Amino acid sequence: MKLLLCSASPRRREFLERLGLTFEVAPAQIDERRGRAEAALVYVARMAREKSQSCARPGHVALGADTIVVVGEDVLGKPRDRVDAERMLWLLSGIEHRVVTAVAVGAESAVVSTSVRFSKLSREQISWLVDSGDGDDKAGAYAAQGLAGVFIERIEGSFSNVVGLPLLETVRLLEKAGVELPWKA
Repeated sequence: MKLLLCSASPRRREFLERLGLTFEVAPAQIDERRGRAEAALVYVARMAREKSQSCARPGHVALGADTIVVVGEDVLGKPRDRVDAERMLWLLSGIEHRVVTAVAVGAESAVVSTSVRFSKLSREQISWLVDSGDGDDKAGAYAAQGLAGVFIERIEGSFSNVVGLPLLETVRLLEKAGVELPWKA
């Protein structure tokens, strides 16, 4: 079975390349708006499923994923602009939040949640992070593997989930779907 990555995320592509998987990239084109009363976990799981379904092709295994940052009842996606990025980082400053990624491979899916705690951020630190552009295309306006890592006090759970693709769960789903893994070839 050929693997199809239904995402434009460079981090997801890099993870699959590092695993030695052969795949095609077919970014999903879906409406990513959250329903008014839609719970965060329901939303992220729906996004992953819809992404996987939107680029499915015969003879291929489609992998869709979506990552959000959850603070209380607030769901943070990618920042729209500088002001939105600053707002998100102020919200995350000094508190613990969850990074939730849903992965869908064919009819199967998994949702992974990781707790992340930021130190208290100053105005200058937030400006520095936003100026860097490091979090421009990332949920919560930060990249744990990038400059924001300087301000992360604790991560409990899957680090690869925080980067955008929980590898353990993804590999299990791929194996179940019949994707040939390099160590089983």
